[in-house]
Amino acid sequence: MSAYVIANYRITNPDGYAEYPQHVLQSILSHGGEFLVADQQSEVLDGSPGNVTVVCRFASKETAKAWYESDDYSNIRHLRTDNSEGFLALCDEVVLPRSDEETREPARSAQP
Repeated sequence: MSAYVIANYRITNPDGYAEYPQHVLQSILSHGGEFLVADQQSEVLDGSPGNVTVVCRFASKETAKAWYESDDYSNIRHLRTDNSEGFLALCDEVVLPRSDEETREPARSAQP
């Protein structure tokens, strides 16, 4: 089952943060991650989140955790944490139950 890393934050020190995007891009891609959302001007509809929102998909929670705990990410994490305020969350993919219509087998014709 896929897992998603969701980040939302506000950059507090643009100069200190400047190198983070290029390094994190390579780090995530090298661990099989896929960027689904990367927006530095997120439009807030409710609440008070930061303006930067990123969503990445990994093959599993284990793969996402392996990326997060890897040396290549550990070596650059401080570029985000020291220069922004916000969060990074790891979430499972939702799997909705199928409706009866979708699971019902096709009607079979009666044999003569």
